[in-house]
Amino acid sequence: MPQQICVLGATGSIGLSTLDVIARHPERYQVFALTGFSRVAELKVLCLQHRPAFAVTADEASARVLREALRAAGLSTEVLAGEAGLCEVAAHPAVDAVMAAIVGAAGLRPTLAAVRAGKKVLLANKEALVMSGDLFMQAVQENGATLLPIDSEHNAIFQCLPVDHARGLKAVGVRRILLTASGGPFRETPLAELAHVSPEQACAHPNWSMGRKISVDSASMMNKGLELIEACWLFAAHPDQVEVVIHPQSVIHSLVDYVDGSVLAQLGNPDMRTPIANALAWPERIDSGVAPLDLFAVARLDFQRPDEQRFPCLRLARQAAEVGGSAPAMLNAANEVAVAAFLEQRIRFPDIARMIEEVLQREAVTAVESLDAVFAADARARVLANNWLSRYPA
Repeated sequence: MPQQICVLGATGSIGLSTLDVIARHPERYQVFALTGFSRVAELKVLCLQHRPAFAVTADEASARVLREALRAAGLSTEVLAGEAGLCEVAAHPAVDAVMAAIVGAAGLRPTLAAVRAGKKVLLANKEALVMSGDLFMQAVQENGATLLPIDSEHNAIFQCLPVDHARGLKAVGVRRILLTASGGPFRETPLAELAHVSPEQACAHPNWSMGRKISVDSASMMNKGLELIEACWLFAAHPDQVEVVIHPQSVIHSLVDYVDGSVLAQLGNPDMRTPIANALAWPERIDSGVAPLDLFAVARLDFQRPDEQRFPCLRLARQAAEVGGSAPAMLNAANEVAVAAFLEQRIRFPDIARMIEEVLQREAVTAVESLDAVFAADARARVLANNWLSRYPA
């Protein structure tokens, strides 16, 4: 029987790439549930194509619209609503694997529901681990879930590590993890010009096709900061064992440096279908639809150290990783508010880091021993961030 797949965040770039890979292997995979939350029209199209048993939207009003549209098309798809609907499909007994691709803090509870149900979880929602790292990893262990990273960098690290890496990096002879970053669209932009860049410029990533929020995170390198925190939890690493390397071509997706002097790297074209196919089929390999890497066309591979004056968000994320507790959850919450404000043209690009730093300075770090504590820290940070916004000059 084909594996039953639940795709959380089906209308986003990761979700669409997942569905593309699934469609290439109908004998192996079948779509069981799709969620699209606010993109009801797009979700309807996907339901007509993949005929899932369940679909989930943001609220009952949008669920009613989708329910009527699918019924008129002759589909028997059951349409659920809200966070409760997301958690229900993620933990459904019939589901074999869950693609967790909801962006931001909204993805934490449904992803954790899949973990607690012991599912194979394909983790594209980095915020889940950033916000609740220790709690999340404990739940993976206690419930026998299988956690496979989807971010191209973490998937690359996963492929370059030995299978028993959970024993710790030093135990398996690893000296450090080299986390690659493209540097985004502003890698060489004069610093004085960053105050005048537009959301459209920030979202014009040179190598990857991503959603607007993640694209802005890439431009500020907060995306890499969040990935640093996530890597620490995924691979039992300390922040000083993870080094960020700017690699503009985005061909080497990350590297692992061993104590014997060996450095293993995973290379490939910048296409998210590669890590998706790797995780879906793990430990096997399947065709992803990605073109073979042409090294002669690439011709050269460049590397440079990130400039923290240009990318202060990377510094803030590393500091949050070192402090631990509620700091990463507050960092993530403040960043979500800041990025939304930048996309709405309410603040300038450099103000993203300024807002985050003020939030982290104003709010004391607390221990995180429950999911309620995680969301309490998230809420406090959002209040402080919005207070900062209210004082921002019009």
